[in-house]
Amino acid sequence: MIAKLKGRIDAAGADYVVIDVNGVGYHVSCSAKSLAALGGAGEFAEIHTEMLVSQDMIRLVGFATVTEREWFRLLGSVQGVGTKVALAILSTLSVHEIGNAIALQDKAMIGRANGVGKKLAERIVLELKDKVPSLAGADISLAKL
Repeated sequence: MIAKLKGRIDAAGADYVVIDVNGVGYHVSCSAKSLAALGGAGEFAEIHTEMLVSQDMIRLVGFATVTEREWFRLLGSVQGVGTKVALAILSTLSVHEIGNAIALQDKAMIGRANGVGKKLAERIVLELKDKVPSLAGADISLAKL
C-alpha cells in the first residue's frame, strides 16, 4: 500500500495532481479542498494517500491531512458512497462540517455535495451517526475509532 507521497507537483487538474517522487510521476485524485491546500506546479508537497485496487485499475486518492483520509474511508463504508461521491462531499464540506452534520443529523448539509441526493444523505447520516464521536467541542479525528 502507498500511504503517503512526498515530492514536487508536476501538474494539477480540477480533481487530480501529478506528484513527481524521485522521477516517477504519480497521478493522485483529490478533493478540491486538498488540491487547494497542496499548492501549485513546482511546489513541494506531502500528500496522504489511499490506494484503491479494482479488477481493471489501481488508483491513488490523496488528502491534505490524515483526518481527511479517515473521513474518506468512513464515508466509503456507507452503501452507495463510492470514491466519486466521497470526494464530492470532501470537496464541499470540511471534515469538521461533515462531523457536525452527521452528529446533528443535518441531511441538508450533506446533500449539498454533488451526487448526493436526499436518500443518500439520509443513509450517510443514519449509518455514520453512531460512528462519529460526540462533538461537544471535541476534535473530529476518527483515530480513536
